[in-house]
Amino acid sequence: MKLNAVVVGSTGLVGQRLVNYLSNHPWFNLIGITASKEKSGKKYEDAVRWSLEKEIPNKVKDMIIYDTDLEMISSLKPDIIFTSLPSNVSTVYDIELVKRGFTVISHASNNRMEPDIPLLNPEVNADHISVLKIQKKRWKGTLLKVPNCVTSILTLALKPIYDDFGIQQVFVSTMQALSGAGLNGVPSMAILDNIIPFIEHEEEKIENESLKILGYITPEGIKLNDRLYVSPSVHRVNVLEGHLESVFIKTDKDVDVNDIKESLTEFRNNKIKNFDLPSKPKDPIIIKEEVDRPQPRLDRNEGNGMSVVVGRIRKDKKNWIKFNVLGHNTIRGAAGNGILIAEVLLKNNELLDFQ
Repeated sequence: MKLNAVVVGSTGLVGQRLVNYLSNHPWFNLIGITASKEKSGKKYEDAVRWSLEKEIPNKVKDMIIYDTDLEMISSLKPDIIFTSLPSNVSTVYDIELVKRGFTVISHASNNRMEPDIPLLNPEVNADHISVLKIQKKRWKGTLLKVPNCVTSILTLALKPIYDDFGIQQVFVSTMQALSGAGLNGVPSMAILDNIIPFIEHEEEKIENESLKILGYITPEGIKLNDRLYVSPSVHRVNVLEGHLESVFIKTDKDVDVNDIKESLTEFRNNKIKNFDLPSKPKDPIIIKEEVDRPQPRLDRNEGNGMSVVVGRIRKDKKNWIKFNVLGHNTIRGAAGNGILIAEVLLKNNELLDFQ
């Protein structure tokens, strides 16, 4: 039996990805989509500026958009709600829906650092779902958060190395795609023939969220990792999709390049390795041996956009490990991760237990 799902904020880039996935998902039935007042009442295909590589699914073309209204959303009685709203709006809607008893998977940055709210990158920390028992003490429903797009890509590559060899310090320099800023995020005259070495609040998100995803479960919730130091520098580049990250790590143990490759390929502590999930990539981490890979245009769709691709793994004279990692920012870094979180919840029976 499929569970009924609603997408709140369905016309932005992440909302479009969610609608696309849910239009033909084996476990979820899309029963409602919402947008702003001026788009409500219209057919989806008439209101959305569709920007994905595939056509709008026939199943959703004629769906009527609902106003993003708490009473309207509640009246649909969904089993699960995916929200893709600006943070200032999401702050209100996420919490109010959870207070009403709904299960909400949110893509906005607000509340990500609360110790009793799981911030999930499923292969890395699916076990953090257990803090929902703590969260249940203050709300009737359930709230889970999708991490920042860079953080999702980065922590997936860091996790095997951290588990196998320990990591003391991480420096990461990002080359982030335009789609990460949304449909209207970066004016063409600002980015053409240019690189912008600043994205507001992005560095703080990467630093803090990485420490939570790689953190520890305690009786009070998730404790940030106090052994790890993460220092990012971010840049917006003229690429449509796919964040490329240049990563420098200092490991606890002296390791060689082949050790790192084996760790990434094997990913022994993959938290969902034995789960049968529709959105789970066969290989969450793919290694490219070519000296000029990964590249966004060539590699962003590996694993249907859910795998990260690592290349140029090397070691410097002071035993720092260096590599590049690429991930699809609106799939692995956003909507695809949100869908995978929902699948993990359902597989764990948490979704039904907490309704």
